[in-house]
Amino acid sequence: MDQLEEARRDYIESLAETMRMYGLSPSMGRLFGIMFFHQEPMTLDEMRQRTGMSKTSMSTGVRELSRLKLVQKKWIKGVRKDLYQAEQDQFRSFIEFFVHLWETEIELNEKALRASEEKLTKLLHDSGVKNEEKKQVEQDLEKLANAKRYYAWLRQLANTFKSGEIFDFVPVPGESPRK
Repeated sequence: MDQLEEARRDYIESLAETMRMYGLSPSMGRLFGIMFFHQEPMTLDEMRQRTGMSKTSMSTGVRELSRLKLVQKKWIKGVRKDLYQAEQDQFRSFIEFFVHLWETEIELNEKALRASEEKLTKLLHDSGVKNEEKKQVEQDLEKLANAKRYYAWLRQLANTFKSGEIFDFVPVPGESPRK
């Protein structure tokens, strides 16, 4: 069993590092990894025993992993405590995680783009603005137009992932492309 735990620990630590690369805490990666290898849904107490994390930080980690759809809450008849299980489909996890990030980025930046564009358009039509400044405003509006094209493309990319169409272009190894 020590060799099994050691083999698992190698992958769990790589998950911790991966989570850190994506802006999440390494402890969330370890928690996900422990749940990934556990065959049955786990309670917070079971997770705490395995991770050594405080119940508060573990609860926060589970909530964040749930929000990212990397962990799901499970129900088993007769069990009163909340149970959680890691998503086993890493393709689905990847899609859920990145689509969430992309959609958040799109929403945040499209709102800011509209506000900037509105202010720049007012400046462009302001008679008190000098011609040199108007050229800068026009250049900035062009940059914003390019940024809008990028976010339209990113939305299309996110939708391609959400719909599963991405697998028509990049099939899962060992599987035939959908179509």
